[in-house]
Amino acid sequence: MSVNKPTLQEKIARLRESFISQLPARLEKAQQQMRLLKSDPQMNRVIAVELHRAFHSLKGTGKSFGFNELADIADVAEEYTQQLLDLPDHRTPSNWPHALEDLFHQLASQVQILVYTDLEKDHTVEAPFFEMGHTERLKASGDQPLIYICDDEPDQVDHLSYQLRCFGYQVEHYTETFDFREAVLRKRPDAVVMDVYFPHGRTAGTDELASIKDATGQALPAIVLSGRDDFEARLSAVKAGCKAYFTKPAKPLELAAALDELMGEYEEEPYRILIVDDEPEVAAYHSLILEEAGMLVYQIHNPALILEALRNFSPDLVLADMYMPICTGTELAGIIRQLPEYVGLPIVYLSSETNRQKQFSAMQVGVEGFITKPVIPEELVAAVALRAERMRTLRSLMARDGLTGLYNHTTTTELLESSLATAVRQQETLAMVMLDLDKFKDVNDTYGHMAGDQVIVALSRVLKHRLRTTDVMGRYGGEEFALLLKNLTPDVACSLVNELREDFSKIIFTAGKERFKCTFSAGISYYPGHRSGEELRMAADKALYQAKSQGRNQVVMDTQSHE
Repeated sequence: MSVNKPTLQEKIARLRESFISQLPARLEKAQQQMRLLKSDPQMNRVIAVELHRAFHSLKGTGKSFGFNELADIADVAEEYTQQLLDLPDHRTPSNWPHALEDLFHQLASQVQILVYTDLEKDHTVEAPFFEMGHTERLKASGDQPLIYICDDEPDQVDHLSYQLRCFGYQVEHYTETFDFREAVLRKRPDAVVMDVYFPHGRTAGTDELASIKDATGQALPAIVLSGRDDFEARLSAVKAGCKAYFTKPAKPLELAAALDELMGEYEEEPYRILIVDDEPEVAAYHSLILEEAGMLVYQIHNPALILEALRNFSPDLVLADMYMPICTGTELAGIIRQLPEYVGLPIVYLSSETNRQKQFSAMQVGVEGFITKPVIPEELVAAVALRAERMRTLRSLMARDGLTGLYNHTTTTELLESSLATAVRQQETLAMVMLDLDKFKDVNDTYGHMAGDQVIVALSRVLKHRLRTTDVMGRYGGEEFALLLKNLTPDVACSLVNELREDFSKIIFTAGKERFKCTFSAGISYYPGHRSGEELRMAADKALYQAKSQGRNQVVMDTQSHE
């Protein structure tokens, strides 16, 4: 029996109900603070600040959930309390308790109305919300991308399929468009390579892609590979939604690059957003908006948990309230900026504070922006996505190699230490692999540096397609690569690297009219055989040197790793 999941509107309605149910207790707490203030002739400023924060919270949450009357009264109370805080003690007006008591009476009346009458109404549309269509992630089961090739020339396709499998793709070949259509409806591939011409139609291949798009409502991520190079064929590819067009014979490496770029659109990791807000309902509301847009959200309601959350969640952006207990949003940003690794982490305030001077002062600690409650969902998503994407780009530029997209030397070294620490803490294993392309100088000297770059990119593609996302892949320098394989036995690690070596050795490279192949050698070290990052690296280097001296194109396991 299937159970329907609650819609976004229903989730928001539940949050509103939760907020209303807590209103009497929150108002009673604020009234207790008021009584304490009245009993203190000097007006205790700590209590006054707490009372100001309570009014601010009611205003912001009330606006977020569409309770405008409640929010307006709380706004007046917050403003009046702020004026009292700004005055020196000797200038505090004697009638201040009467003014606040009158506001409390108004709040109590509004709370009573909400508790007894508002819950009976349907307010699911009054709070800002939006729905986003969920697009199916085009990732086939298994670790390797699934590619369908539809072409009625088996000889050419067999060679292409063989080369693509060496890069780490799963490949299925169909010679008839009907069989291809049936396969797509059974299991959607990650990408398609389609010919244009078939015996039953000059544009039968691309027509079939267009037909599937009309039938399913979603275009297949497709590339055309055809013997035709005319306007009619290319136009049919555009109309079918194809993203690239290759004429036969195509170079497998170029085709693999196009496939990677095509599938990259669907494999983008969701933005990781950390929300810090002491109001659980408000935090949950903003989380719903961002999650509906496909983001991964983690909430904390106690600012004291910020350091642990940063370490465990590794956010792309922090969304923080301005007024919270223990510390303000400004103080929270100051704590984050004390940590060198988070100096560039985007921080955005999310608050009902409308005073421009206070907003400006709060942003002087290096904050990215200020979003005023109540938020417009589309604007919140756009503002967060823009800043998170910029953070991702900066991180990638600093952490990754420009040619291959793998981690650079510095980042790989840092990840070696952190991965080893994790393996020790969780009592897991860690294999370090050092790879080096054989006779790479000869490749550059004979075929040119562009051909050498082609080889380096090809190896990086093999690694990315064949290894797990939990494994670390880095370009250590020049033609040398480093891998960190987590929780594998020595025999499995050695067997995996040998499979990579054999498949890479089968790839055919082209430089002008010349064709050539390339190989690599590898050395493997292992934790717990070695106890430090430096020991692991030196042992893997030593094993790599042994593989080179024994004739190259082989994998050697460090002897101590067997113990």
